[in-house]
Amino acid sequence: MVRAGDRDRDRAKGPARTSVWLEGRPRAARGGQPSGLDRERITRVAVRLLDAEGPAKFSMRRLAAELNVTAMSVYWYVDTKDDLLELALDSVFAELELPDPESGEDWRDQLRALAGGYRALLVRHPWVSPLIGSFLNIGPHSMAFSLCVQQVMRNTGLPAHGQMGAIAAVYQFVYGFGTIEGHFVQRCAAAGLSQDEYFHRAMNTIRSQPEFAKGFEQATELMEARGGDTVAEMRERDFGFALELLVAGIETMTLREAGD
Repeated sequence: MVRAGDRDRDRAKGPARTSVWLEGRPRAARGGQPSGLDRERITRVAVRLLDAEGPAKFSMRRLAAELNVTAMSVYWYVDTKDDLLELALDSVFAELELPDPESGEDWRDQLRALAGGYRALLVRHPWVSPLIGSFLNIGPHSMAFSLCVQQVMRNTGLPAHGQMGAIAAVYQFVYGFGTIEGHFVQRCAAAGLSQDEYFHRAMNTIRSQPEFAKGFEQATELMEARGGDTVAEMRERDFGFALELLVAGIETMTLREAGD
């Protein structure tokens, strides 16, 4: 009998394929599959496991146990674990509410909505951040998001040569912000503390170090100036202000380019 691990190794020796989306066609149905099992259900359960345990603990055996099937049963629908991770990655992008760039709504509001939704996705599913950098990410839901972002950016009036740079400025900022936020939420949960409790413990530890005392006083002044009584409030203020800086930058560059 061929074991799941052997199958992955054999697949790796075959022709190179860098993405499940480069298969060229969906996996065809074959006789003998377990009843009630399909790619959608497998992907849905994979997302739930990734949310609960993270990618480090994720395995096809663990997934099969959750589905109450054998590991080989899962391989009727996906060739490798990486294929399944790609499917899971794309599936969560379906959670995003995409505005209609042709609706006439102000591009600023649509850009804010897309940025806020993307940030929330990264926080809700912390495993998404590393996978985005590991996989091609050209599934249908990811592409719908990407195309919507491009259409909204076209509506800003920026010339074509500047639009991709503007997209990078906004969404790489959101990616970094959401990734760090998601990891902080995870760290607090692992420590059994609320975000505020964890933050105040960390601040008190820094405050108690004489070599950091002077610099920390200046940092404290900055934190107090930005306002917010909780970590969540401070984070919202920071994200909102940073995003408005980027929106203002796009507006300024649009006017500058128009005047040239």
